[in-house]
Amino acid sequence: MRLYWSSTSPFVRKVTVSAHELGLSDKLETLPTRVAPNKPDRALLAYNPLGQLPTLVLDDETVLYDSLVIIEYLDQMAGGAKLIPSSPERRIEELRQHALCNGLLDLLVQWRIESTKDAPQIALINAFNLKTGMIWARLEATVEALSQRPFGLPSITLAIAAEYADFRFPALGWREKYPALSSWHQSIQSRPSLAATRFFDSSKPQ
Repeated sequence: MRLYWSSTSPFVRKVTVSAHELGLSDKLETLPTRVAPNKPDRALLAYNPLGQLPTLVLDDETVLYDSLVIIEYLDQMAGGAKLIPSSPERRIEELRQHALCNGLLDLLVQWRIESTKDAPQIALINAFNLKTGMIWARLEATVEALSQRPFGLPSITLAIAAEYADFRFPALGWREKYPALSSWHQSIQSRPSLAATRFFDSSKPQ
């Protein structure tokens, strides 16, 4: 399977962390790809008209896109119900928790894109700051319950969002504001799936 990949994409990292957790990382061939709102990758567009990462091309040339769809496929490939529960009640709760964590991740990415513009919209930046603060606070209040559950899709997504905040917004100071979240995040850093998939800027010397 071929995964269109970037070392800085948190949504790609959701897939690679999940693949490690499922024991499928060796099945993925990663294809380094750069995308930006104003610079679509034509090779990627041939497979995914959205022009977004991640995109997974299966061995039979079937194309999957959106990280949740890809992770669902990998979960089924690994036998099912490893990262996403199969029972309706537990599945809905897991997807609900994932939606909150993924929403935080999406807002951080949008914030990053806006902040790199020559003339960022201050009102938009303020809105990102307000919304992410509300999400951080909600997660701070519920992280103890999350920590008692298996390391599934919400935990993977939150771990990546927290590290993406460190990677792209080092001055944000979220760890000082939300100590329970910070403690949880520190406690999972030794997981092989996270250690093997760290963010790095491939445009800079390593």
